[in-house]
Amino acid sequence: MKAADQKRLLREMIFFRRFEERCFEAYMEHKIGGFLHLYSGQEAVATGVLEMTRRGKDYVITGYRDHVHAIKAGAPAREVMAELYGKETGSSRGRGGSMHIFDPTAHFMGGYALVGQPFPLAAGLALACKYKGTDEIAVCFLGDGANNQGTFHETMNMASLWHLPVLFVCENNQYAIGTRIDRSTAVTDQYKRVCGYNISSSQHDGQDIDTVMDAAAKAIEHVRSGKGPYFIEFLTYRQRGHSMSDKTAAYRSKEEEAEWARRDPITLYRDKLVKAKVVTDADVKAMERDVSNEIENDIVKFAEESPVPKVEDLNKYVLDDNPDPRWIGPLQNS
Repeated sequence: MKAADQKRLLREMIFFRRFEERCFEAYMEHKIGGFLHLYSGQEAVATGVLEMTRRGKDYVITGYRDHVHAIKAGAPAREVMAELYGKETGSSRGRGGSMHIFDPTAHFMGGYALVGQPFPLAAGLALACKYKGTDEIAVCFLGDGANNQGTFHETMNMASLWHLPVLFVCENNQYAIGTRIDRSTAVTDQYKRVCGYNISSSQHDGQDIDTVMDAAAKAIEHVRSGKGPYFIEFLTYRQRGHSMSDKTAAYRSKEEEAEWARRDPITLYRDKLVKAKVVTDADVKAMERDVSNEIENDIVKFAEESPVPKVEDLNKYVLDDNPDPRWIGPLQNS
């Protein structure tokens, strides 16, 4: 990989971390309401996987921890932040909030609040790709806690039986809300759970973005070449609680948190690039300042200055005769 791309990826992860931390601050200031699930600590997974997809061509869908996935897929960060603020300029016109980021123009087909909901929708997207006869694929991100839902097993069976072009990406952050995986799941290695459906799978370190990209490239090639679905598991860790209502994560030991903090994906990649003389410590500090300025003076400013939805527009965007071309599904127009 070229040095310019390595620098870009480091900056992107720094950007995503600061974006999420700024969301935390805005929530504490009562500028963001509702539910808010932050992605801090898992940046290498979404960044690395989606770096290897075809932006704006492949379809991406995920659960409610969705801000980073949406932005990396191509949704404007301004509109994502505005959506969190409940503004008319948001990606869902302020009607969805944190758990329902949606941008069909970027082929980001949504974050979903119901656990396990994206599975069958991803299969539907993949089936549409297959019907169209293109080499587009669907990429479905999921958490380890979602894999105990019935939709997981139903979708795996269907995806394998129909030989669908879908990549399932399990971000195993060890906890389903506040329950550790070994207390809720008989088989803790999630990639092993799809063997009964004859789906190829593998498990990898989700904290090293180079490992993520290498594994994702092989999995994507498998799916895109017509070999059927693939299930890839990345071991990772969320640095904050499940949501803003879980501020202390008291169910985790401080020793465990400290161990994973030493494997922070941004720190690992920064140190690797510094050692390889791709960047200097001064370069990284400059990146951090630049990112903070962009988020504060452009993205947050845009969200705060945007108008709130009008009460008289309550029913707007509900019916399928909505005149806004932004909301015409990409599947019909590609």
